[in-house]
Amino acid sequence: MTTRLFLIRHGATVLTAEDRFAGATNVALSDEGRRQAGKLSERLAGEKIAAVYASPLDRTMETARILAAPHGLEILPRDGLKEISHGRWEQHTRAEVDALFPEEAAAWEEDPYTFAPQGGESGLAVTARSLPVLMDIVRAHPGQTVAVVSHKATIRLLLSSLLGFDPRRYRDNLDQNPAALNIVDFKSPVRARLTLFNDTSHYDHDQIPGVPEGRLSKWWSAGNAAPTKEF
Repeated sequence: MTTRLFLIRHGATVLTAEDRFAGATNVALSDEGRRQAGKLSERLAGEKIAAVYASPLDRTMETARILAAPHGLEILPRDGLKEISHGRWEQHTRAEVDALFPEEAAAWEEDPYTFAPQGGESGLAVTARSLPVLMDIVRAHPGQTVAVVSHKATIRLLLSSLLGFDPRRYRDNLDQNPAALNIVDFKSPVRARLTLFNDTSHYDHDQIPGVPEGRLSKWWSAGNAAPTKEF
């Protein structure tokens, strides 16, 4: 018996292209984000989805409602699925953070898993609150297909934990585009297999993803254009 999880990042927001930290900031989807979510909803309309869970922030709830509409399902919000909070960095651009809090920024680049900016969360803290929620969802739906709408960092941290990746490298090694679809199949809550990762073929005409530019860490982005995506 396999439980299938559609693990989905919310669509693009009004801050996506502004290079701002917006983890805990309650920002709405942009028109483009709604279009992306709509395309994914069309893609999943024929799937037998038993339940739709989401982070309670506006961008995830709206994405979830768009996805749930063809199935006539109510959204089940879960606080543990929220995005990482960047504390006093919230709503600052990356350049502003580097200028205002250079020591914090350097420590975060070195180890975003155990370090947190003032008033914010570490990757470890996000994993500690989100992973039990995900496991509860899997246990509640044996043999069913469930959609879970969350956020970029939270999804990458969850996948790192489920698949045994080094969580300190989650920003270097994993990406999540807006309205990306990931499929994780569970034989049990502790036995997971990643079947599809960061797929946007529902709205991206270019089926072969380009080389990431500015969407991960400074280590990856060195020599590329400045970041233009949410962190």
